[in-house]
Amino acid sequence: MLLLRLIYESFSFAANSLSANKLRTILSLLGITIGIFAIISVFTVIDSLESYIRDSLNSLGSNMVYVQKMPWAPPEGETEYPFWKYQNRPVPTLEETDEIARRAQTVDNAAFLFGFGRKAQYGSTTLDNAIVMATSFGLLDVWNLEIDKGRYFTESEMRNGSAVAVIGNGIAEQLFDDLNPIGRTIKIQGQKFNIIGVYTKMGQDALGGTSMDRYIHISVIKSYYMIDVRNRDRGQTICIKAKDNIDSDKFMAELEGIMRTIRRLKPMEENDFALNEVSIVANQFDQFFAVFNLAGAIIGGFSIIVGGFGIANIMFVSVKERTKIIGIQKSIGAKRYFILLQFIFESIVLSVIGGVIGLILIYAGTIVVNQSTDFTIMLTSGNIINGLLISTVIGFLAGFMPARAAAKLDPVIAINSV
Repeated sequence: MLLLRLIYESFSFAANSLSANKLRTILSLLGITIGIFAIISVFTVIDSLESYIRDSLNSLGSNMVYVQKMPWAPPEGETEYPFWKYQNRPVPTLEETDEIARRAQTVDNAAFLFGFGRKAQYGSTTLDNAIVMATSFGLLDVWNLEIDKGRYFTESEMRNGSAVAVIGNGIAEQLFDDLNPIGRTIKIQGQKFNIIGVYTKMGQDALGGTSMDRYIHISVIKSYYMIDVRNRDRGQTICIKAKDNIDSDKFMAELEGIMRTIRRLKPMEENDFALNEVSIVANQFDQFFAVFNLAGAIIGGFSIIVGGFGIANIMFVSVKERTKIIGIQKSIGAKRYFILLQFIFESIVLSVIGGVIGLILIYAGTIVVNQSTDFTIMLTSGNIINGLLISTVIGFLAGFMPARAAAKLDPVIAINSV
């Protein structure tokens, strides 16, 4: 009952403080509002960006390895990326992809791919910057792709280099507008391709890798008649999907052994290929977001401190204005802890009000951003709780010294104060 009474009286005093000194209170609450807005908005943007990037990383596959010419990160223990060391390495090939699929025991499927830019044309509609992705047959399974209209390649179409293509949803919208692309013909580099399928719309991912929306997908064999890839780096990659429940170390060791055998490397020779795991990129982003979160906390922390001083100022003035009331309360038997808790609760109430206003502003900001851009920002329940907790802690710290001063007042002196 005492606690409920304290809370009730604190709300009453806080409401009276807000109504009696509107301008002073608003200016003081502005500090905590800006502080909560600054720190929680930074955390919200970072969390949304992190979720966006991690979803993109997950689309690459947690059980996948990408065999490429260059590694995604510098060697362990080195801070600079040694481009010169990898520049003259041979690029992965379709033949190596077939050998890996034939020899490996831990591999579920593998696909060879690379991309290049070309002009695509349908009738009078032209795309000057269309990206052609040339792959082997296994990409549908390796990347878990879905077909929205039509069908995927047959294995014979891929191996024979048939002039057929499966296009991304974005390409379909740009070239065909409201028309059904299936069965229609487009021209790429003077060659005609029959559209047999359209991929399900995926949306842009942060890495620009596995979203097929902006790609024209053709057979890698057909691409050999359009572009020289044998001795040129076109981003050739072998995407390898592990079988379910396969140990990662065993998977990597087998792939490394097979690649070394294919390339006839001697036991002491260094690998002339890179086995890139998604975890490599994930670890790099972990470090990035750790630094980003720390910087955001520091920047927002200064705003919070300023807001705390504003709350403390209100409470010191409130103690001054209610000195006689405090004296009367103490003279009729009010304990020191009652006076102490009364002002601390009032400080917390004021601080939480400022925090709630800050959170409302952030929520309004997320709505504006989500409706005006393609990037999705979400104010999570975790960040809402953090905002309220920070407000509560700041309110307690800001109100403790004024409350302590009020609790230590001599009742006789307090009653006779002017």
